Amino acid sequence: MTLTEDADALWRTATALARAAAAVSPAKPPLPPLLFFTDPSRTPRPWETAAHLPAGAGVVFRSFGAADALETGLRLRAATKAAGVRLLVGLDADLAERVEADGVHLPERALSAAYALSGRRPDWLLTGAAHSPEAVKNARDLDALVLSPVFPAGGASAAKTALGLEGFKALAALAPCPAYALGGISAANVAALIGSGACGIAGVDAVQTAFRP
Repeated sequence: MTLTEDADALWRTATALARAAAAVSPAKPPLPPLLFFTDPSRTPRPWETAAHLPAGAGVVFRSFGAADALETGLRLRAATKAAGVRLLVGLDADLAERVEADGVHLPERALSAAYALSGRRPDWLLTGAAHSPEAVKNARDLDALVLSPVFPAGGASAAKTALGLEGFKALAALAPCPAYALGGISAANVAALIGSGACGIAGVDAVQTAFRP
């Protein structure tokens, strides 16, 4: 697959971050270097983006209670399987099982569910969102945290103050597991994350735009 210039920049940096993090603390199996976060309004056809992601990447399907969650989830599962991409479902473990996903992503408010999920499905990849030192310190039984917003971002993160590179580094240093960078990341600024301690990058609009059909 030939990547666009922006997609190449995102993927090259993501894989460089993943290699550096694995050298310090290897994860088994290895974590996806790049996570594409879906959103019903901002990414209305997420399976199209998923089909164009590099093998080894991941998708976090956030349905936010949409009526077509199962249909979309099944389309994403088919696309990700064909592309060699892992699929996580946001919060809904039952939906994750129905679509045969590879794991679950927990919002900050539900991080306490990680303990039960890790016991119920030890084969799943479990990630969780965190936006503050308190949430990071209390995170347990996760394979990785997703820290945001690193840079000024849109969507639900628009109202949150950006961590900035130094803020991200500080939170990542507190994390008991590898940490992804999310929020406002683009091909133009992604290289700034080199040396930040991130294990990879995550995005919504930037990933959808870069890995367009």
